[in-house]
Amino acid sequence: MPISGNQDLDEPTTARHPRFPILLLGLPVLLFALITWQVVADGPLVRLDERVSRGLVHPDGLSEFLSDLGNVQVAVPVLAAVLGYVALRTRRTDRWWLPVTAAALLMALVPALIIPLKELTDRPGTPAVPPATGYYPSGHTATAAVAYGCATLFLLPRLRTLYARRALVTACLVLVLGASYGLVRRGYHWPLDVVASWCLCAVLLSSLWLFLRRPAPPERPR
Repeated sequence: MPISGNQDLDEPTTARHPRFPILLLGLPVLLFALITWQVVADGPLVRLDERVSRGLVHPDGLSEFLSDLGNVQVAVPVLAAVLGYVALRTRRTDRWWLPVTAAALLMALVPALIIPLKELTDRPGTPAVPPATGYYPSGHTATAAVAYGCATLFLLPRLRTLYARRALVTACLVLVLGASYGLVRRGYHWPLDVVASWCLCAVLLSSLWLFLRRPAPPERPR
């Protein structure tokens, strides 16, 4: 019996393209490893990073406001509200708690990854902040990316129109990029600190996306 075009389109992307998850996870890992090696070895990429930072740093009220979008007190309550909403909407389904718990654990994993990396790399801050070390990678960028990214992944399937989904993704990108720009513009972080956090969060969010897209287990007979 031939397979219709609709059936073919309904097949999971990862089933048709088994290398897709490898690329989705592997490329950010390789880029993060390259940046970390340059930071630890004080390589030419770090010197370029410092020159770029000198041209971008200009502390002002707007950059301070944007950098606050990555604060735990701002980003985490947004995610908590979305997870609470999703839990209420799905509480009558089987294993409704599993995706919500996975997102909460992912958010908790951010400091567990970032803090040891800060201690291992021991990178000093920009001239715009008091002398200190432990600025690589950016924890505020990671907090913003994971919190707003997880919220977007959970809300996207519940939006009915393409316009609404595009608006949600755009809002997520604006928040994450705004926080990243504010951190660099204010001088709280070097640009590579932010890019490295993007790479880490790309792996975390991609893993959550693949987990949420996994086939549902067959229902048990009653």
